Amino acid sequence: MTTVEAKQQQRKSGIAARRALPEDVRAAANRALCRRLLELEPYRRADTILLYAAFGGEADLAALADAAVQEGKTVAYPVCGEGLSLTAAVPAADGWETGRYGIRTPVLQRSVLLAPEQLDLVLVPCTAFDARCCRVGMGKGYYDRYLPRCKKAVQIGVAFEVQRVEQVVTDLHDKRLDVFVTEREVYQWK
Repeated sequence: MTTVEAKQQQRKSGIAARRALPEDVRAAANRALCRRLLELEPYRRADTILLYAAFGGEADLAALADAAVQEGKTVAYPVCGEGLSLTAAVPAADGWETGRYGIRTPVLQRSVLLAPEQLDLVLVPCTAFDARCCRVGMGKGYYDRYLPRCKKAVQIGVAFEVQRVEQVVTDLHDKRLDVFVTEREVYQWK
């Protein structure tokens, strides 16, 4: 099996696992995951956070986003663009649309745009991950291209425990994260 095929298999399995979670289990897992994130030192220190709007069974960070806004933190969301670029955008109240992948996305013209070096914390979704803080994304490489530009940000992967695999298949361009958080564990690569 090639690396591409192995990653695709891990991607499919991880997506199926997260989608198979019963609603009550998913809701409890989302609450526990957000609680864990809110307790982490990198979250408490962060003034500017990039997180994501959950899609396709991803761990939902809406409660964390609400708490961050109430605490006066700046909360940005990713906008995927031309050339596989990613932009951090802080949307106005009327600054949302459904993007090209069916994901709730900020409208760039009605958002404040942040440079990667302005971010203190980046919360990254995945389809599968391992205890070494490696991840499999959706396969386009948006985050793998963007994360190296986030020079001062702590980079935390977010997933459900059912998405964990023994070892993620990686390529040279895949970016290892600082920490991975699930509803049950905090994994930190030493």
